[in-house]
Amino acid sequence: MPHLTSAEPGTTSTGFSTAFGIPGYAHPLVAPAEWAELTRPGTPLHWVVLNVAGGPGSRPDPHCLEAAGRLSNAGVRVLGHLDTAYGARPVGDLLTDARLYVDWYRVDGFLLDRCPTERTALPEVRRAVTALRALRDDAHIVLGHGSHPHAGYAENADQLVTFSGPWTEYRWSQVAEWTADYPPDRFCHFVHGVPRGHLDEALRIARWQGAATIYFTDRTDRTDRTDRTDRTDPWETMPGYWDEIVSRIGTGVSE
Repeated sequence: MPHLTSAEPGTTSTGFSTAFGIPGYAHPLVAPAEWAELTRPGTPLHWVVLNVAGGPGSRPDPHCLEAAGRLSNAGVRVLGHLDTAYGARPVGDLLTDARLYVDWYRVDGFLLDRCPTERTALPEVRRAVTALRALRDDAHIVLGHGSHPHAGYAENADQLVTFSGPWTEYRWSQVAEWTADYPPDRFCHFVHGVPRGHLDEALRIARWQGAATIYFTDRTDRTDRTDRTDRTDPWETMPGYWDEIVSRIGTGVSE
């Protein structure tokens, strides 16, 4: 089993509330049930990512406007999806997309997806985050690294996604020592391919590793062998055990 490398298991598992961060369901026209479910009273949500068309799209989308509006009215934080392309996209392009998200969908912050992890990219990411906060000073910023980045990134965002990948890797994963210096509400874990029978184990791993924001699904990341562009996004649909995991998180997870 995975453990914290600098503390005993469980030392970071108290004093915080585990809830979902939704990486981004499919377009509301394609996945209306998923978006509707997010406004059900009692659903433990930290935030939901809105990804209209690889970004904000070219014009306001009425279906996305409605979905974002319902979430906002329910008191749920909505984040605009910004693809950093591992640092290859200019900050100006990110800001253009960010302004559209704010103007059209009144988002509460941003998920910077495919965020770089190396120390050399830190100044450019810091510059982007500073500009985003100037655009909206109360913006909630999540850096979507998908793995543990250089520790300096933790000082430049509200949260970091320090794991995004399959259950086969997550169940044996190790957490970076420097994360013990921060509270669990600074970290997010996205895990796909989690079998129903391993939900309790997955939730314990998140708590032991100090991640308060999670998203677990039994959907898998598959690519058609005959067409490498035909990829199944595991985050686009709701897990088959949604009601069960909502119930478990809502009532707390025993250690």
